[in-house]
Amino acid sequence: MSIMSDRWIKEMSMKHGMIRPFVEKQVRKGVISYGVSSYGYDIRVADEFNIFTNINHSIVDPKDFDEKSFVVRKASDCIIPPNSFALARTVEYFRIPRDILTVCVGKSTYARCGIIINVTPFEPEWEGYVTLEISNTTPLPAKIYANEGIAQVLFFRGNEPCQTSYADKKGKYQRQKGLTLPKL
Repeated sequence: MSIMSDRWIKEMSMKHGMIRPFVEKQVRKGVISYGVSSYGYDIRVADEFNIFTNINHSIVDPKDFDEKSFVVRKASDCIIPPNSFALARTVEYFRIPRDILTVCVGKSTYARCGIIINVTPFEPEWEGYVTLEISNTTPLPAKIYANEGIAQVLFFRGNEPCQTSYADKKGKYQRQKGLTLPKL
């Protein structure tokens, strides 16, 4: 496996629509940075948030998910309660090539504030908006800014294309159109 460079990311996005919208240089002025970086792409969080709360005494169960577990908010920022988390989605839509696997890690600006970003790998030939889990590990409320950088995606090319891609196995999260809740 090898990690892919900014040149490759730009070419795949411009010619093949791998990332849409695509920002070909890192934007930093007055915002948490986003866009292509040396060996990755800094994704943005959209302005739709599902903030988990226990006001309805729900249980978070991935096999029987209760939508009363969270409060839905569309805004330019999101306050996540202490020791809680929110679900959100990326601004960017991804189309991953068959020989590529991605790993996504949180940005250091948020990590230094106790905010952890969790995203599962984007498998070969997966396509859609990315659902993000944003955890506030602190005892204080935490603010997240919509349409700004939230995490970095790293692209790894396999030595050969995989035998069975996410599209081949008709994965349940294929072509997500927005923030997607747990499915069985």
